[in-house]
Amino acid sequence: MRWCSSSAFHLLRCVRLRLCSRRGRNRLPLWIREIWAYMRLLAKSLYVNSLTDSDVVFDSVFEPVFLTVDYITRWFGLVFVCLVVILTSSIVVIAYVVLLPLILNTYSPPWIAWHVCYGHWNLIMIAFHYYKAANTSPGYPPTEKHDGPVVSVCKKCIIPKPARTHHCGICNRCILKMDHHCPWLNNCVGHFNHRYFFSFCLFMTLGCVYCSISGRNLFLDAYNALERFKHLELEKPGIPVTGMGLLIGLLPSGQVTHYQTPAPPYTFKDKMIHKSIIYMWVLTSTVGVALGALTIWHAVLISRGETSIERHINSKETKRMAKWGKVYRNPFNYGRLNNWKIFLGVEKRSHWVTRVLLPSAHPPHGDGLTWAVYPVKKDLIPV
Repeated sequence: MRWCSSSAFHLLRCVRLRLCSRRGRNRLPLWIREIWAYMRLLAKSLYVNSLTDSDVVFDSVFEPVFLTVDYITRWFGLVFVCLVVILTSSIVVIAYVVLLPLILNTYSPPWIAWHVCYGHWNLIMIAFHYYKAANTSPGYPPTEKHDGPVVSVCKKCIIPKPARTHHCGICNRCILKMDHHCPWLNNCVGHFNHRYFFSFCLFMTLGCVYCSISGRNLFLDAYNALERFKHLELEKPGIPVTGMGLLIGLLPSGQVTHYQTPAPPYTFKDKMIHKSIIYMWVLTSTVGVALGALTIWHAVLISRGETSIERHINSKETKRMAKWGKVYRNPFNYGRLNNWKIFLGVEKRSHWVTRVLLPSAHPPHGDGLTWAVYPVKKDLIPV
């Protein structure tokens, strides 16, 4: 028995030494072992970290998807901008080439003055605010050390973040008072261009609604005219058989036809005018509904003193505080009227006209780094 046990022990020892020697000869390169160690560390960080929750796991798992979407949006931003310019320009061309002559020939002078004045004012406001929203920097926090208040450190930029500042994965930097990244502007919507973005959405919605309402009867007439054209094409008289018809015996030998099919009662120009009116009405009605819903949503957020990102954050905080029996209050909500006056930069009564109803490039209230966190009781304008 002793001999058997000692022999078994000796055999296991030999096997272990041989395996160790093989591992030494077949050892992986250093760079592969470093990558493997880093991947193991990443995997362990998902369940070893005490701060890990479902959001961290979700972000880690879907990080490749987010990176792909950010990459595509970054490169297609210029395409979306060109699309906005082309579609808007097509409506303007139709308005000048097709609608304006009809207005001048059929409407009374007061209605002509209304359409010309309102249409040009709306067009100027759309073009001005779109240009400013796309070309104005949303605002970035300082990358160097400063004495301003900060609330956290960005995990990607590794710089201090002031209040209401968030990181944009598409722009790859932090944005002051970030609302969202707009692909139609190819720019982030932040502290310094938020007003331009909202004004563009508002005036574009008003312009689409104006075209849709004022062009409704023209749309119905154009649609009915195209339907009549289709029926006329179906009711054309028969075309005479010539040429090949003689060879296959459809006509007697020697009989030749000299008459022609009568011209249609409409021209190609008439057809294109009716189609352009239908195109304009369908496009403006669709954009007016979609963009109008977005404008109303942003108007509600502005009334609450929130951005799109802060809406989600505040809803989570409200639920978390409710579990403790407390009520969460947005520290940047100064009341509906004050929120609008701060957002629009209204400091006196005349600013409602010069800064809201007319193009204005005035800067927003504050620098985007510091914010008053208590409700402002004193109105900027006495009410």
